[in-house]
Amino acid sequence: MKVGVVMGSDSDFPVMKKALEILKKFDVTYEVLLASAHRTPAVVRDFSENAAERGFSCIIAGAGMAAHLPGVIASYTTLPVIGVPLESGSLQGMDALLAIVQMPSGMPVATMAINGAKNAALLAVQLGAVTDPVLAKKYKAYRNDMEMQVVEKNKKIQTTVQSM
Repeated sequence: MKVGVVMGSDSDFPVMKKALEILKKFDVTYEVLLASAHRTPAVVRDFSENAAERGFSCIIAGAGMAAHLPGVIASYTTLPVIGVPLESGSLQGMDALLAIVQMPSGMPVATMAINGAKNAALLAVQLGAVTDPVLAKKYKAYRNDMEMQVVEKNKKIQTTVQSM
């Protein structure tokens, strides 16, 4: 599996890095592109139009404010696009969230929470796990590990509560 990760600004990297960390954890190959839907539209178009031929399974796109990047990418590819609204500007990411979630009918972009790059990568992993049994096994183990962490935290809380 190969995932494209696109961001509109270098200031987006601290949030989008969380997606890269998850993809790396699952041994998913990825490529990163910094490109703007408004300032480098030809780069975005070329990347998007050729993504399937280059072996990408999906594209994660982070964008703030007007957040056109995920939608523009979706207009040039039939691959799944996962949009990450980024917290920025005076509206603290609400503008980006609404811009991405309100895509027109027929042009879907999966929308994560504001700064939800980690979940974007996990959704990409889930998409890949549909046809990759090894990835599916890794994802199942990841979910089981999360479950065990909660069980252990509950034990600690119960001990604390009982000693009150």
